[in-house]
Amino acid sequence: MVQALSYDFVQNALIAGILISIAAGIIGSLVVVNRITFLAGGIAHSSYGGIGLAIFLGLPILLGATFFAVISAIFIAFITQNNKARIDSIIGMMWALGMAIGIVFVDLTPGYNVDLMSYLFGSIIAVSNEDITFMAILDIFIIFSVLIFYKQILAVSYDSEFAKLRGISVKFFYTLILILAALCVVAAIRVVGLILVIALLTIPTYIAELFASRLSSMMIISVVFAVFFTICGLIISYFYDISSGASIIIVGVLTLLIIKLIKR
Repeated sequence: MVQALSYDFVQNALIAGILISIAAGIIGSLVVVNRITFLAGGIAHSSYGGIGLAIFLGLPILLGATFFAVISAIFIAFITQNNKARIDSIIGMMWALGMAIGIVFVDLTPGYNVDLMSYLFGSIIAVSNEDITFMAILDIFIIFSVLIFYKQILAVSYDSEFAKLRGISVKFFYTLILILAALCVVAAIRVVGLILVIALLTIPTYIAELFASRLSSMMIISVVFAVFFTICGLIISYFYDISSGASIIIVGVLTLLIIKLIKR
């Protein structure tokens, strides 16, 4: 493995994995605490429409996915706060519509025959320097947003009624959390893909909940576990020539099961 680190694509994969683990640990904690895992899944699959649109227009993939994901996050935030009765049906519709739009745009793109499986299940070894720059900027934005608005996010996450009484704009910060989740999902596409991104957001946080009593400590522990899963998954992927995204998630699930058994 030490010899493998001499290759640029392995170095990029390692850096990208660590950067995404930081974002996933922080945002995953907010997703789990706010019980919006299903909403994050809807955003993730809706962003596939942006991938198809970017391919059709010849734009950067992450740019198209970011646009669709953020728009979806804002729309979902509006719907969940104004029409909760039909939220499951609406999210399911957006989930399918985003995937369908992406597939249609790819089919309409002349001469495009690239395998789209890498966007569904991740291809961390194909991460470019531009992707790493995007992930680094995302991490900085997430960390600063959480540090600046930590008290407000904490209040909205655990007791929105109390937050309203304190004059905190619950709608704004709820929307902000969903937008941060959307950006994290887009960045994680290159690492684990759309299908497995929710697992990367939630598994480290489920483990962190067993050891943490505060949101801040939960975020830190989630980041540590996410980094551990990513590095182990990359090592397994390198030696056994299997998908890195799947390896990362399998390591995470096995770790969760082992810790659960030990705790019992």
